[in-house]
Order: sequence, then structure tokens, then C-alpha cells
Amino acid sequence: MPELLGINHLTLSTPDLGRLLAFYTELLGATLAFERAATPPDPRIAVLDVGGADHLMIVETAAAPATGLDPLGQAGWGLRVATHTQLCELRERLVDAGWPVGEIQTLPAQWTMTARDPDGRPVDVRAHRPRPATPPRASG
Repeated sequence: MPELLGINHLTLSTPDLGRLLAFYTELLGATLAFERAATPPDPRIAVLDVGGADHLMIVETAAAPATGLDPLGQAGWGLRVATHTQLCELRERLVDAGWPVGEIQTLPAQWTMTARDPDGRPVDVRAHRPRPATPPRASG
């Protein structure tokens, strides 16, 4: 059986691709990997590199996307930064730019905050907490 390596991409829709691209690249630090203009059968799309081998595909549509929370009352997807310090810096950048963003919360294995993208869709941004060192086993 083949080994799964992770999620290849997540797809979001938006009525304003340029605005969403600016949010994810200029504020959150994603990199534009690919953009395709609309053609008669296909919509305009962009693919963003969000780190590692993970990608966010954005499709421009006429209809506005759903902006509610997932069934658990949380953002249905999230991005990851390397450290708590980077999470704090990103939160400050979003606040300074006037974007809605919650406080950073401490969870058992990570820190998290939820921001709203230009379409009003929630996105979690998290940093994993360092794992405690495991003491060496005593030999006997």
C-alpha cells in the first residue's frame, strides 16, 4: 500500500482572487507558486506555497464563500508557523493592518489564534509547543 505523505492542497473559493492573494502573501507570508487566468471553460486560479510541500489553491468564483465556523465552532483549516514568537509577530502584523484576529490561546500541544481573511472566512494559525525531553531509561 502507498504511504500517505500529507495533504497536497486545500482549495478556497473567493469572488476577489487578487485581494485574497494579497492577504495570504503579503500578511501571512505565503508564496505564489502558480497563477492561471480564466478561460471560457475554467475559472481563474492561483496556487500558493504555504510551506513544506503544502499548497493553498484559490479559485475565483462569482458567489461569495461560506464564512461560518466548522461544526465544532472553530476554523475549518489552519496554517502553521515555527515558533510562538513568530505567531506573536504575525498577530501584531494582522492587528496593525486592521484585520480581525483573536487572542493567542495556549492548548496542550500548541498555541493558536484565529484570524479572518478578506472574505470573512476564519483561518487558524498555530505554532507547536516544544515537547518535553524524555529522560533516558535507566539500564539495569
